[in-house]
Amino acid sequence: MLSHRTTYRVIYGDTDQMGVVYHANYLRWFEMGRSELFRHIGLTYKAIEAKGLSLPVSEAWCKYLHPARYDDVLVIETTLDGTVRAGMKFDYRILRESDEKPLVNGFTRHACLSAEGRVVRPPGFLKELIENHS
Repeated sequence: MLSHRTTYRVIYGDTDQMGVVYHANYLRWFEMGRSELFRHIGLTYKAIEAKGLSLPVSEAWCKYLHPARYDDVLVIETTLDGTVRAGMKFDYRILRESDEKPLVNGFTRHACLSAEGRVVRPPGFLKELIENHS
């Protein structure tokens, strides 16, 4: 199972008037988690796209458990679901670093599109890289 953890400190601009993180920011942090997971195994989104592949989000889901607030350090835990054969699915947990309190759980599903915009299975270079780091 391929998994990676990265951290992020909540800035003032991430919060609403009540000092609570605005809900849509969690989806940005899911993207940050995916990007850093790929970077961790030696691949960037830019490199994936250079090979003619794009990974658009086809579904996103999150469950808000507890609020994050300004200046909290968050741990974004991203795990690739290896059971998905068509496309890709990433699972996320966002925790507050200071007490490991779970704040959000979620997932995103991604189609794999060729340069022509056709849905394809994850190509060999991507599957091999993932298998080598699982």
